[in-house]
Amino acid sequence: NMTPLTIAAAQSISVAGDLATNIALHQRFMLIAAEQGVQLLVFPELSLTGYERGLAAELAIAPNAEVLQPLRDFAREVGVTSVVGMPIRLSDDLPVLIGALVLGADGSLGVYSKQHLHPGEEVAFAPGTGGSMLTVGGDTVALAVCADFSHASHAAAAAEQGADLYAAGVLITENGYAPDTALLQGYASAHSMTVLMANHGAATGGWESAGRSAIWASDGSLIAAAPGTGNVMVVARREAAGWSGTVVDVAEA
Repeated sequence: NMTPLTIAAAQSISVAGDLATNIALHQRFMLIAAEQGVQLLVFPELSLTGYERGLAAELAIAPNAEVLQPLRDFAREVGVTSVVGMPIRLSDDLPVLIGALVLGADGSLGVYSKQHLHPGEEVAFAPGTGGSMLTVGGDTVALAVCADFSHASHAAAAAEQGADLYAAGVLITENGYAPDTALLQGYASAHSMTVLMANHGAATGGWESAGRSAIWASDGSLIAAAPGTGNVMVVARREAAGWSGTVVDVAEA
């Protein structure tokens, strides 16, 4: 597929449990993404709250909760479909899931819930059911949240369903970085999918994020990666000649 496409990984720094501050930072990323012509912007796992297992139950919301309406409106205003991380409950009596909410440039709302929990997450979360594919321009996008991608079957299922892009919001530490990125890069070449990984920009929930968010082309070659931690955006553009990448600094607002 050589139709033009611009995607980005938002390597954002979350303030623990501070939804208002995190929403403001997400809006800053979304605005800069719009200036870069980005069509799809993907944030890290639980980006709006931080990876805070102890706070998840009190922070969890329904996906269509009023508190996120300003962020949904902003995505529509700037025209950037944005995938944001949030603890969710599908109804008041159901357990908390690790959600990735798709705030559509058309005003729509999509819900993806993490299917495969990391050991220890079961104290705060229940396994989710995934979600449907997205369409961005002429491309089909499959979402993943962190430990989802550690199961080869997850990426294989995405490929079988016709995914051109496999986009994961994650929390990966320095120790996990080499094996995890080897897996993701391997999926790109094995399944001929572009693969995007959006990692946290700083420590969250007691874990030191490695940052270094990255995007790989469908032959496994690296298009672009953040050099380290911090609030940065990794942008990949596909044009007739192929992919090009850039890393944009997102300074504090």
